[in-house]
Amino acid sequence: MPKDFKPEDAHDWKAKPANGLAAEQLVPFGVYRPKVLAVDDDPRNLLAIEVVLESVADVVTARSGEEALRLLLKEEFAVILLDVFMPGLDGYETARLLRQRKQSKRIPIIFLTAANKEDAHMLRGYDMGAVDYVFKPFEPTILKSKVAVFVDLFNKAREIREKAAVEQRLLEQNLKANAEKLVVEQALRQSEERQALILRSLPLAMYVSERSIASASPHFIGGDLKNLTGFDSAAFDADPNLWASRVHPGDQHAVSNLAATLDVSGAAVAQYRWQCADGSYKHLLNHIILLKDADGAATTVAGTVLDVTDRRELEDQLIQAQKMDAIGKLTGGIAHDFNNLLASILGGLKLIERRMQPTEEVQNIINLTRHAAEQGAGLISRMLTFSRRQQLDPDVLHLSDLAANINGLLEPALGGLIRMNWRVEEDIWPAFVDPRQLELALMNLIINARDAMPDGGTITVRGENQTLSGDSPANLPAGDYVVVVVEDTGCGIPPDIIERVIEPFFTTKDVGKGTGLGLSTVYGFARQSGGTLKIASSLDRGTQIGLWLPRSDRKGRQERGPRPPALPKVPTIQGTGVILLVDDSSSLLATTAALLRDSEFEVVCAGGGAEALAILEKDPDRFDLIITDFAMPIVSGVEVVRFARNLRSDWPAIIITGYADLTALGARPIGVPVLSKPFTDEELLDAIRSVTSSRIP
Repeated sequence: MPKDFKPEDAHDWKAKPANGLAAEQLVPFGVYRPKVLAVDDDPRNLLAIEVVLESVADVVTARSGEEALRLLLKEEFAVILLDVFMPGLDGYETARLLRQRKQSKRIPIIFLTAANKEDAHMLRGYDMGAVDYVFKPFEPTILKSKVAVFVDLFNKAREIREKAAVEQRLLEQNLKANAEKLVVEQALRQSEERQALILRSLPLAMYVSERSIASASPHFIGGDLKNLTGFDSAAFDADPNLWASRVHPGDQHAVSNLAATLDVSGAAVAQYRWQCADGSYKHLLNHIILLKDADGAATTVAGTVLDVTDRRELEDQLIQAQKMDAIGKLTGGIAHDFNNLLASILGGLKLIERRMQPTEEVQNIINLTRHAAEQGAGLISRMLTFSRRQQLDPDVLHLSDLAANINGLLEPALGGLIRMNWRVEEDIWPAFVDPRQLELALMNLIINARDAMPDGGTITVRGENQTLSGDSPANLPAGDYVVVVVEDTGCGIPPDIIERVIEPFFTTKDVGKGTGLGLSTVYGFARQSGGTLKIASSLDRGTQIGLWLPRSDRKGRQERGPRPPALPKVPTIQGTGVILLVDDSSSLLATTAALLRDSEFEVVCAGGGAEALAILEKDPDRFDLIITDFAMPIVSGVEVVRFARNLRSDWPAIIITGYADLTALGARPIGVPVLSKPFTDEELLDAIRSVTSSRIP
């Protein structure tokens, strides 16, 4: 239930617009309203959910896991909100049963819980199929935004299905009309010839066969059969089993169901994969109808076979893109909250060290805790890399400059069974890329290649110059690219999962041996850098992964001139000045303020951007420096700095962020550095030193 929710306040929520639109504008008359299933044993929580999501979807409620399972047999839902702790079937067991059912195993599940924020409980939820958690008491805006993501995906998938159904109906109508023309006398031959010319220009073939399609072979009578299958009609006439023998083994059931459906309705449709003469598979859409003779007997079947391979691939790409975008948005929000928590933990540990003079045993515990927090920060950084929300520092880079450094780092990890080959020619083009992130990406790919060869093998890293024209099939604009290929001689990637390997948290490694973020972070880095990632693999032969990066025509930093000298390390000197510290995280606000006060600064805290504006407006001459969080409700950190700069144009300021929209962050005033959470006290003091003249520790 949302914070401070009372049923009598429900009308206030109804009046609030969602995404800038009034509730009546969100669902125009006649448009399908998706349904959300809310499962909770507390009726107050169900009422709150109904009110919050009223403008997003129709909410169907269930008071138990058993009731939810019954509802799922009768209705279709866009997303399920599932309470973790309930009498009888709890949320985890209910989720497990949902994932075992065909009709519900793909419905997104968001767990609702008032406790157990620990990783172990969350991981258990994700193992049961959850896509997200919402912790009680929940914020209405957060719940609505998370549910809206999956409702939007559901609506788009439904729209695709409806469009496909319309196309099928139109094709069936056309098929019936064309089939009836086959029995028309010679007077209609000219019309048939014109029709045949049109059909030959489409990826379509027409055929007739006996009604007993299980034993009869198709006799093709029109269309572009040769380009569609690689065979001519004579090949099918000569071998009655040719068509059935080349249906993909996994799709045989779809063909078998054609006969059963035809007997019931007089028409049938199926989509399946069929192996062409060159060995490749195409997705074919097969429509058939019964034709009646003059006596009314249905003895003949007429059918069409349409190549829908391109459409199927586009649909898969759209669904994948929407899925990755949704996960990326969720990742950004999670990263912000986690980095606030980690920053508070690290700051608190530093304060304990300063003020308590811990024993050796306590110091070891502090060090272990700090190491764990830093590992968590690294994981969050990788998640932001995947979602393409990290801050990059690109520069002109020659691949040959990386070889020595990466070899030195990886040599102990590769061991004696792995042979490493570098094939980067001197004429390789320079790339405009973040050197550190590229180094991490290559190390990630090389470690993955090592893990694919437990018995040893060869890893080859080579650089290539590639030029894409405007009609290239790659998902990249035309131009010049530098391609870094990491190739191994390992076990390869099974074809059925190769499309999933860049999904975040997907891994084929044993539990505890991989996070599933390796390739997804490399892919996110490549896309954010203006390139992409291409994967080719053969079982038992190895895998090739190509990292495509745009060619650079700029000058590097070294070519433009030397960097300014680094600021000298200042010895421990008492800090001076008054700092306005702004953050909507109370724990981080408290720990950061304590660290600054330990350095002898006077600190005034503001719990949000709006409060900071009020303080600045009341006493603008009091503060020497502003340190503000970026992402805050109502008033952002950038807006706080702009307000201050309007009062005093040279006001020193620092923005701290656990995650930020890079476009918005790039619009910050000139001379305002960004410090990423979690940060150490030394990093904070260095940032202060860079924007002020204070002599501080």
